[in-house]
Amino acid sequence: MAKNPALKTQIQRLRGAFEDRLARLVEIPSVSMDPTRKADMDRCAEEAASCLREVGATVEVVPTGGYPIVVGKLIRDPALPTVTVYNHLDVQPADPAEWNTPPFKFTRKGSRYFARGSTDDKGPALAALFGAQLAVADNVGLNIQFLWELEEEIGSPNFDRGMAKLTKAGFATDSVVVSDTIWIAAGRPAIAYGLRGLLKFTVRLKTGVKDVHSGTTGGAARNPVGELAQLISECYDARSGRVKIPGFYNDVKRLSASEKASFAKAGFSRKRFAAAHELLSLRFRSDAEVMESLMALPTFEVHGINGGYAGPGIKTIVPHIAEAKLSTRLVPNQKPEKVFALIKRFIKQRCPDAEVIQEGVLEPFLSELGGPHQAAAARAMKSAFGKEPAFTREGGSIGAVLTMQKRLAAPIVFAGLSLPEHGYHAINENFDWQQGGGGMEMFYRYFFELAALGKRGKKVGGRKTSKR
Repeated sequence: MAKNPALKTQIQRLRGAFEDRLARLVEIPSVSMDPTRKADMDRCAEEAASCLREVGATVEVVPTGGYPIVVGKLIRDPALPTVTVYNHLDVQPADPAEWNTPPFKFTRKGSRYFARGSTDDKGPALAALFGAQLAVADNVGLNIQFLWELEEEIGSPNFDRGMAKLTKAGFATDSVVVSDTIWIAAGRPAIAYGLRGLLKFTVRLKTGVKDVHSGTTGGAARNPVGELAQLISECYDARSGRVKIPGFYNDVKRLSASEKASFAKAGFSRKRFAAAHELLSLRFRSDAEVMESLMALPTFEVHGINGGYAGPGIKTIVPHIAEAKLSTRLVPNQKPEKVFALIKRFIKQRCPDAEVIQEGVLEPFLSELGGPHQAAAARAMKSAFGKEPAFTREGGSIGAVLTMQKRLAAPIVFAGLSLPEHGYHAINENFDWQQGGGGMEMFYRYFFELAALGKRGKKVGGRKTSKR
């Protein structure tokens, strides 16, 4: 571990530069799911490349067929071990009418920074970048690469194509670190070792050519909104979240005794969780039940039902078409295609004329609990934040992780910096200097920890190097 007694002072001096670069990034509305934002996406890639060049990295903007991957390299010596840092710079949409501050305007309130993308994932990306800059200045025995993606929020549809180009050209690494996960709570660091998968699908039901009068047709005409509501209630119990589809839970990997023990040590609080997410109530009364439901069990969610009349007052019609937007989060050992087949068969048995349309798929991810890279991350996190991190699973999904696992064949470690109250995907999303500055120190220390681990034999730039 590097000895730098001036590290915290150096980090504090970087605060202005960190805030300036964060402002530059978050004020670009890089909403990947909005096709009208292509110019903004291009501008975000250019700004990302500029940020990387400012710390001395060589930069390549890699075409993918969609939005590009921005690659930065701080290669000090090809014989040294290499770590790749993954983050994404695309963001969710934001409605200015719902926010207390303009979502695409950097707003600082004390030590807190409000803007869309500030915590998911531009703030953590910059913390890692600044940590790398400090480590290189202190002569860390490590090469550091950056993969900054611009399609994570739409499921990374072209990331594999971009990674195929990179690996064909010789891109390789000894390990990967991802900073796009959430702690248990402020002051309770956490390292994730698993992600839930995601299966999105639409159910559409058409029972007529046009909306009709409920007085002259009601009672005889089928109501697609009502039928979809009933169908959803047959799929799952909305009060408990329990899925009723036969076979749905057959392949769920149960928590081991060591995993349950690790979860129990995490200090999770359902009350803190509810407050951080501004939830008025939860399905479960115990901390353990809530935590397990978030990290180790699959879900069935209703995101919206479209159909009928939604204006002021009541228009007495029978709608002719309705659509439900649905998804399920999957856990290790559940295969999306198998689960979708179960769901589709169940729905078609009950409503043969309903269309069931698969919209997107991400498989779950699980790494082994323990190992030298996770241990190195835990030491770095404890040094920076003063507490031993808990090992947990993440409830969300990151499509690029599966691609990197396949293409890079290297250990993947999660070193997230976001907090529940930062508002992932929510209104008034924010990040804060404590997590940003602490994240710089954590990454600095992690890079030195990796350098101390030494090197497995691997290819760098297309040639084999020896084990150190």
